[in-house]
Amino acid sequence: MRPFTPAAVLAAFVSALIALAAPAAACAQTSSAPAAACPALLQQTFLRLQDEKPQSLCQYAGKVLLVVNTASFCSFTPQYEGLEALHAKYAPRGLVVLGFPTNDFGQQEPGDSKQIADFCFNTYGVRFPMFGKSTVKGKDANPLFGALTRATGTAPGWNFHKYLIDRQGKPVASFDSQTTPSSAKLVAAVEKALAAN
Repeated sequence: MRPFTPAAVLAAFVSALIALAAPAAACAQTSSAPAAACPALLQQTFLRLQDEKPQSLCQYAGKVLLVVNTASFCSFTPQYEGLEALHAKYAPRGLVVLGFPTNDFGQQEPGDSKQIADFCFNTYGVRFPMFGKSTVKGKDANPLFGALTRATGTAPGWNFHKYLIDRQGKPVASFDSQTTPSSAKLVAAVEKALAAN
């Protein structure tokens, strides 16, 4: 049996520490990977409509997104039903509809967060993610809509303007308010984005 010298004890202790640190380092690399994979466009945080808790858009990295500015008292408001149907149909394949209420157009979204959330759920059964009311046009546009306007060259002209974002976080299409969620043009663009890698 070998005698325990201070050097041998120290060497054994250092080896044990290294063995324990390796899994922790691997975990740290794994947990930081999603943040690194988040596209620049999605590196933003907005308050969730229902409870005003901050939500990072990075949670949607790798998904196809349909970003829509919404309002409760607009002739296009019935599009909520179509947006929810689109979300439900294509969510298993990776589509997420994101709603951003705004009072920018015709003062058609005057309510507070609770009123808007109740209206969306009770009237149209909306379950797709909705965020707090914000501005979506001009110099005061929220950062996501500002970036989408710059990337596409098209700002929302009215409520229910839609931007399609691919899995890499790049805007690939913009649809005006009159393009319904069930329109052949929009559905084809969604299916194409979902099929792409």
